[in-house]
Amino acid sequence: MSASKKNSGGNKSHHSSESNSGLSTPKSGSKTPRSASKSRITFARVANKIKMGKKVEKSLKGEKNQSAISQDEEDPNKTPEPYSCTGNFQADFTELCRRNSMAAIPPVIHRARPPTQAAPESSKPEKGKDKGKSAVPEPEPEPEVDPEGENAEPPPKTYVVKDKFEYFKPCVQVEMENYDKPETVTEIYIRGWKIDDIMMNTLKQCWSVMEKLHTINLWNVGLNGETLSIMASTLPSIVNLRTLILDGNVVTEENWHELITDESPVQNLSLRHCGMTDKGAKSIGEALGTVKRTNTKLVTLNLAGNQISDQGAIDIANGLRMNRTLMSLSLASNQIGDKGAIKLGEVLSRFPLSHEEVVERRKQKSSMGSPDRNKSPPPSRRADSKDRPGSVRSSSQHDKSDKSKQKQSAKTKKDAGKGGKEAPKEEEKHDKSKGKKDDKAAAKKDSKSGKASLVADTKNAAKGKSKGKDKGKPSQAEPEDMGDSSFINPLTDEADFIDGQLWVPGNRLLINLNLSRNQINEQGMAAILKAMQYQTTLALGSKSGGTGLMRICVFKNKISSDHDIVRKINDIMLPKDPFYKPPPQTPEAESTS
Repeated sequence: MSASKKNSGGNKSHHSSESNSGLSTPKSGSKTPRSASKSRITFARVANKIKMGKKVEKSLKGEKNQSAISQDEEDPNKTPEPYSCTGNFQADFTELCRRNSMAAIPPVIHRARPPTQAAPESSKPEKGKDKGKSAVPEPEPEPEVDPEGENAEPPPKTYVVKDKFEYFKPCVQVEMENYDKPETVTEIYIRGWKIDDIMMNTLKQCWSVMEKLHTINLWNVGLNGETLSIMASTLPSIVNLRTLILDGNVVTEENWHELITDESPVQNLSLRHCGMTDKGAKSIGEALGTVKRTNTKLVTLNLAGNQISDQGAIDIANGLRMNRTLMSLSLASNQIGDKGAIKLGEVLSRFPLSHEEVVERRKQKSSMGSPDRNKSPPPSRRADSKDRPGSVRSSSQHDKSDKSKQKQSAKTKKDAGKGGKEAPKEEEKHDKSKGKKDDKAAAKKDSKSGKASLVADTKNAAKGKSKGKDKGKPSQAEPEDMGDSSFINPLTDEADFIDGQLWVPGNRLLINLNLSRNQINEQGMAAILKAMQYQTTLALGSKSGGTGLMRICVFKNKISSDHDIVRKINDIMLPKDPFYKPPPQTPEAESTS
């Protein structure tokens, strides 16, 4: 059996070898077309696999990058990079609100304006083909009819109707210098929705880089002491800011004075209906002016509709004693009585200086009268210092003065021998030096007696005089002695010594005062009348200058508008009012005049 199997197996192998040899013999010379096509197919498959592998790798890399980005977005612990504002308010405000995870971002829209009427189309025919054709008038629209059958009037074109839910949604209204350039926002209006700390910090970041912004109006936005401080801290960085309106914001802390510091650029401030009491009025009065410092930027201040009483009016009047920048003040619709009105009238006419003000006046006068005092004397010549009295001066100074006199006399003799032309000039110089010494002695006597003296001013004027034509003209550069030409300290003005007190002219830079709808009676109104008469009749040559009040409103007080005092005030102030237009005269009146 085994042999047969072996034989059969050998036969099989033999047949297979024969078959293989029979198949291989024709391929020995060259490859057949079938085998070449197979090789090409296999090569193309390999190439496709390589390409597919590269694509797969790219897709995997893209998925990895997307997953990394999604992980970064989903990772709440990772702090995002700080956003730098570009000056485009809409883009900056939206991005900062998104980064602060606000649920609803207020849109930034253009401020609504009354719609302008379209210009009527001209009936003239156009040039060209339609030159000879006459314009066909359009048919008038039929009037609308109400349900009762009568003609209904069309709605006016002076307003635009909006849905009430859309109208009351929070938004930020802006005015632009050029609506094609979003970075030219000039005015911002926010009305009727609360601004919390997060929103105020967001606005702070946007406002600090807006170069064109000059007006901010936040009406009834629920400010508090903290948000007001945040806002006050960013005002110095808004370089061109001029007008700030915060009406309708009741702040219990009443830290309104932070808005008008020395660094603040605000010129027009409105705080109407803010619930301000005497506490806030006191802080504002101190910010307006004290003996040591005054506000030199605020021009208009509106405090109407608050709860300021007599004490608050007195504090504001004290601020006006030294302030010479504020030009318009409104205290309408408050609780001011006779005491506050009397104090305001005193500040507007003239007032006595307190002890602290007298001391500061002497310091200012001494610094203005002797500019050489500010220079420190050389250590080797302490005897030449003017701070030392004449009785303590050393003998070396007298020797030097004697030698200088001898030299001057020798020069005069020589000049007289030459022709005598220079001798009169030397005599004039000698007389002037004597006059200066006499002026100094008079100034010392006046300072000892406590009376106001203007010798220092005349001495400065004499120094500024030039020879020849300008010999008799006074110097006009007096404010420069203060160091700041834009501010004039009223303490250095002329003063009268009356009953042991120094009286200086009052504030004549304030030109508009509104005291309407208060509680002023006859006594307070008489003080205001006295101040108006003083400003009108007395022509004071004060350095502070000013025209005095040009417009005052005192109606709807406790005193009747038909009272003699009120009528006298109106008669005095009516010609000064810049908005007053006298009635035209009839021909008969002109002929009689």
